[in-house]
Amino acid sequence: MVSAVTETPEDPQEPALPIVPAVPCAGPPADALLRSRFALPARPATFLRRQRLVDHLDEALRTPLTLLNGAAGAGKTVLAADWAAGLRQPVVWLTVEAADRHPGVFWTYVVEALRARGALAPGAVGFPADASRVDGRLLVALAAELDGRERPVVLVLDEYDRVTAPEVAEQLEFVLHHAGRGLRLVLVTRTEPLLPLHRYRVSGELTEIRAAELAFTPEEAVTLLGLHGLSLPVQAAHALVDRTRGWAAGLRLSALAAQESADPERYLKEFEADRSTIADFLLAEVLKGQTEEAQDLLLRVSVLERFTPELADALTGRSDAEPILVGLHRANAFVEHLGHSWYRLHPLFGEILRAHLRVRLPGLEPELHRRAARWLRRHGFLPETLAHGAAASEWDFAAGALIDDLSIGEFFTGLRSGDLIRLFSRMGPEARSPATDLVRAARDLARCDLGRGLARLRRAEERLASEGPEPAPDLAPGRAAAQLSCALLEALAARLTGCPPQAEEAARAADELRPEVSAQLLERHPEMPALLLTHLGSARLWAGRFEEARAALTAVSQIPGGASIVLPREDSLGHLALLDYLNGWLDRAERRALAAVAEAERVGPPRVCGSGIGQLVLAAVAVDRHELSRAQSLLDEANRLAVTRDPVPAAGRALAAARLLLVRGDARAAVEAADPSVAGAVASPWAAGHEALVASAAHLAEGRPDEATEVLRRVPGDLPTCAVEAAAIQVAAGRAGAAVELLDGIRTEGRAGPGVTVRAALVRAQAAHGAGDTATARRLVAQALLDARRERLRRPFLDTGAWIRPLLAAAPLDELAAGWLRPGRPRHGEPSRAGSPPAPLVAVELSERERDVLERVARMMSTEEVAADLYVSVNTVKTHLKSVYRKLAVNRRGEAVRRARDLGVL
Repeated sequence: MVSAVTETPEDPQEPALPIVPAVPCAGPPADALLRSRFALPARPATFLRRQRLVDHLDEALRTPLTLLNGAAGAGKTVLAADWAAGLRQPVVWLTVEAADRHPGVFWTYVVEALRARGALAPGAVGFPADASRVDGRLLVALAAELDGRERPVVLVLDEYDRVTAPEVAEQLEFVLHHAGRGLRLVLVTRTEPLLPLHRYRVSGELTEIRAAELAFTPEEAVTLLGLHGLSLPVQAAHALVDRTRGWAAGLRLSALAAQESADPERYLKEFEADRSTIADFLLAEVLKGQTEEAQDLLLRVSVLERFTPELADALTGRSDAEPILVGLHRANAFVEHLGHSWYRLHPLFGEILRAHLRVRLPGLEPELHRRAARWLRRHGFLPETLAHGAAASEWDFAAGALIDDLSIGEFFTGLRSGDLIRLFSRMGPEARSPATDLVRAARDLARCDLGRGLARLRRAEERLASEGPEPAPDLAPGRAAAQLSCALLEALAARLTGCPPQAEEAARAADELRPEVSAQLLERHPEMPALLLTHLGSARLWAGRFEEARAALTAVSQIPGGASIVLPREDSLGHLALLDYLNGWLDRAERRALAAVAEAERVGPPRVCGSGIGQLVLAAVAVDRHELSRAQSLLDEANRLAVTRDPVPAAGRALAAARLLLVRGDARAAVEAADPSVAGAVASPWAAGHEALVASAAHLAEGRPDEATEVLRRVPGDLPTCAVEAAAIQVAAGRAGAAVELLDGIRTEGRAGPGVTVRAALVRAQAAHGAGDTATARRLVAQALLDARRERLRRPFLDTGAWIRPLLAAAPLDELAAGWLRPGRPRHGEPSRAGSPPAPLVAVELSERERDVLERVARMMSTEEVAADLYVSVNTVKTHLKSVYRKLAVNRRGEAVRRARDLGVL
């Protein structure tokens, strides 16, 4: 017997032929071969060709090795068969079976498959005579025959994962390497083949199609279901693909089952995976083929969304999870590797395993959740800790974990608020620890249930006070974290009840407790100080302590943090905007309010308990600028967002709504709207003052000046905004002396903006005009115009009455008012029209799109041209034109353009 030995090649990357003893080659009996294994598998009638995969597989004709790797039922075989059937060059197909783990058997079938397709000349290569070994000369001869071909042969080895012998992989690599351009090898497999794939990747000689690419897209799923006679919207297909991860067999089996359903779309949306043919497939093809240890591990980790080997060991009580998980992932056994030692199960596989767990190991599921919760808490994974604690009905443990992690503030940050509220809403009355009471209080306060929230907060504080110095391990939180959580909820309760002293006390308690809490924990939760300062600032604002409120609210923006403080920052910006507005700084108030709205939009949908304070300030600013349509839309938006009984936004809403109604002439409705309908434990001077101002203005509008001035007694004189408006009412009621005296008693310098100074100047101007001092009146109006123009503050001029019109119509004041308060002078070359009515004080308010349409009409564009230029329909243009005609009180295009120019709109 001759030995065939291949020496190590000079190229270290060139595969060496294994040293095996040579045996005489003799062909096996013809009836010993199962020729059905050489046939291309049939494709089902509902097979969907996915051209993107076919195009990728075409790369197999340019690279020596192609790997088609995916789980059972991923559609690998039918994909490869469909592709192979369409090729022009010779394709040799071999379906591998378990017996092919013996080298002699494997190579016998390979040679016969090649010979049957004419890829080998008769007698060119013999057959192994021994099932357990292969003559090296046979492999050399085979490689040489293939290397001599003019056109490469494509060899597809389906089910290659059944070959487990390392020597077969070595021999296959030898033949592939030495066959040169004569062989293109395609491996269809569930597992990673024992080949040096890294070398082929580096050299660009490997084509790979794996599970992610094999997965169906929602659009492909819609087409596939259509082949089964089912119609599914793309949105529903997205949900089905998410649930199946685009797994081909799962989609096909679901479609077949849905065909038998009276409501196929509902079935595909709600089918119970554990009671379907999918369950039969996965249990038979995946679970039952594993070892007992692997099956036990899979059943236990099915209760987890994701897991590490260490967490899996905690559930099994063993220490073999890591090699099992590596093997399952390598075998494409529906175990996905997420990176950094984390794994997860395919969603459908997980569903089926959980149902199987309840049958095979009844009663174990709660214990698995309990073990998982404790492992996750020790390793700092709070969201999963809470989920598994809740699943095990371990509410004291879950609530304790939340408080101990100082995460109570997450009920109010908008990130996980809804999830936490839903999770702890399942908590029953049997949970009676201080931590569960604190969580209940936070949940109720987050839902704006102030009565229950306060009652539960008091109970939690009583239980904490009655406990010993050390809480029960693993159940109750650390005392300092619990007390700091109490301080946060106390500050919120003080804000919502309008009780500034209580807010101050909560802030002091929080300052004293911080040194007792881990600095690392505090650093992880910037929302705690941000929320505390926001609540404190709001309470101070309610009390009229504006500068102290500004200090607390401004400090929020200086706290470093990410998404967790977006809503506290939005809340503080909204309050600062209201402060600016109350001090008369319209531009600054608008900028801050817009920033607050932008911050709120960053976190998506509104909070469970929102205020809409940014929109309220913008609405109030719009009223002062006489942008009434904008003000109404902003108020409507604020009302949609507002679901809280917070007194500050309630007072702001009352202020803006009442002002808008007064401007529109509905005095009685304004008085009703001015009542914020939220009473605070402490009265708010500015809220009460503005309510009294609205009532006084209503009396004056209805011709009762004495009642108007009597109501002004309730207006605080130390708030400049209230004082100047009270003075304006006094002078309008004919009491100029009282008005000037009131102005003399306040200080508007420094902190008061144009909203205060403009009104004050106009009150003094009206008093001077009434006394016959026209020069002083003109000077004061000029000063007011200069201050108001920067902030587009129109309302004070409209509220002064008819006496100011002649002043504004004459030089030089007409220049100061032109273009923003009054229409501008006629353009050069345009004659002024004698006898035309006096121009109004303020331009008609057109929307941006109405202005766009009018500008194009002024350029003599037709309706169709305007529509094309703006990318809208002709009907839309006509609708805008009708609105313009109504606002300008005209009936024709030309009249609209002339009127708009007269009013300064164009």
